[in-house]
Amino acid sequence: MTLGWILWFASLMPQPAADSVCLGTTVYLEARNQSLRGQQAVAEVALRRQESGLWGDSMCEVVTARKQFAPGIVSHRMRLRNHDALARAMTVAVESERNWALPADRRREVVPGASHFMAHAIAAPAWRNAYQVAVIDDHTFLRVQNLKPRRETPSDA
Repeated sequence: MTLGWILWFASLMPQPAADSVCLGTTVYLEARNQSLRGQQAVAEVALRRQESGLWGDSMCEVVTARKQFAPGIVSHRMRLRNHDALARAMTVAVESERNWALPADRRREVVPGASHFMAHAIAAPAWRNAYQVAVIDDHTFLRVQNLKPRRETPSDA
C-alpha cells in the first residue's frame, strides 16, 4: 500500500475517520521504530497544531502542509510495508485523539507545549535551538511557538 493511496482513500472518508487515518499514517512515517511514548508525542504535536488552526482545519491538511510532517515530504509512491507497525500507529492515533478530545486540564500530555519535533540524524532546522521540551527516543520535541487553540467565531458557537 502506498502513501498516495492512503491519502487518496482518506480524502474520500467522512470525518473524523479521515483525520484518524492521516494521523496514524503520520505516526507510522515519523515514529514507527520509536517507543509507544515517542509515537504518542508525535501524535500530540500534530493534534496541538490542528487545534491551533495555523496549518489547516483538518488533520489531513495539517500533516500534508508543505515541509511539516512526513506525509507532506516523502514521495507518495512510498510503500508502507510494515503492517504491524501501521496497525500500532493507527491505534496510537485513535487513542491520542480520544485523549486530546478531553478538556485541556484532563489531557495526559507527553510533551506539554511542544509545537515541533526533529530527528537529529536527518534534520537540522533553523529552529533547532528553540526551547527543548523533551527528548524521546530519536526525537527532540521543542516549543518553537506557543500554539493556542483557535478562537471560536460567532458562527462556530
